[in-house]
Amino acid sequence: MARRLRHALLWLLTSWRRAAVALAGLAVLVLGGVVLFAWLGIYNIAASAGHLAIVDHFLRFGMINSVRTHAPDSPFPPLDDPALIALGAAHFEAGCTFCHGAPGRPVSPAAGAALPPPPDLADNVDHWNDGELFWIVRHGVKYTGMPAWPVAGRDDEVWAVVAFLRRLPGLGAEGYRRLAGGEVQPDDASAAEIAQGQAPPDLARACARCHGGKGPPASELVPRLHGQPEQRLLGAMHDYAAGRRRSGIMQLAVNDLDEPAMGRLARYYASLPPLPPASASPPAGVIAHGEALARQGDVARDIPPCLSCHRPGSRPDYPRLAGQPERYLAGQLRILRHGLNGASPTGAIMTPVAKRLDDKDIAAVSAYFSSRPPEPEAAR
Repeated sequence: MARRLRHALLWLLTSWRRAAVALAGLAVLVLGGVVLFAWLGIYNIAASAGHLAIVDHFLRFGMINSVRTHAPDSPFPPLDDPALIALGAAHFEAGCTFCHGAPGRPVSPAAGAALPPPPDLADNVDHWNDGELFWIVRHGVKYTGMPAWPVAGRDDEVWAVVAFLRRLPGLGAEGYRRLAGGEVQPDDASAAEIAQGQAPPDLARACARCHGGKGPPASELVPRLHGQPEQRLLGAMHDYAAGRRRSGIMQLAVNDLDEPAMGRLARYYASLPPLPPASASPPAGVIAHGEALARQGDVARDIPPCLSCHRPGSRPDYPRLAGQPERYLAGQLRILRHGLNGASPTGAIMTPVAKRLDDKDIAAVSAYFSSRPPEPEAAR
């Protein structure tokens, strides 16, 4: 009995070894075949040739399941927020239409010849849930030409694009033109006034889409540039161009601007009269707390008074905060608190201060400045 059992075990062990050797040999042959296939260049990678149907189905199957696996479930911002939609529309017009087209504008023939061709998003966004759309815009997709968001950490900007994409289906050409163009439309005479001198009209519209022309911006999430110090505006463009300030939207906007164009834009917006306050007066208690931080700071927490640098007539490289949208101010303070803009000269100073502000401080100081009328730059 013992001998039979021993022989049975020996046979099983021998059989297992033979199977393992056979599998290893097969694996080597398959790997060698794959390498030989690639080395000989048998597979036609030309975009004009397309994929084999089985390859195309496999790639799409893998992409869809990868997105679904990695996409976040929550929390999401309210995607029906008009300010978020307006900001996303402006970026879509600047950064997405060349490949994906827009209502009334087909996909570019050059982009359409890519493999795979970029989809018309008006017909495709409903195939994805909110988290999946966010993941695609934020991270891009390998082997498709779909890029990742230009900078890390600015999920707020990514959500703006997602909010707009949810509005895109059913948005006609005229509705799209008004939403994505902001105040300035292609036939609007004020477009040429934004970039004085020889700046092309497209440059003018690129700024006005988000920041407004002579009127206010369409979104409460962007700053009002009207009447800001010229040095501040020029410095901000330099910082975005160099990557010292992190914004996928702004780094795209300034990428093609040369120094003369930046100078013309800075001079134009600095010459505009400041706009009225962006919001009504908040509750008295909030105003009192915000005003105390603005005028006196908080010595115990090493928070200097905001107006020591941000008042009219003070440092020309700092923004003037009075009259700015409350949501924009609060968003910028949170960005600074997270250390995202700490590489710029002014950001390096503001980041440690912002880190000492709690949520109540940020809400109060933002509400205070947004309710204040801007003062002329010569005021003290």
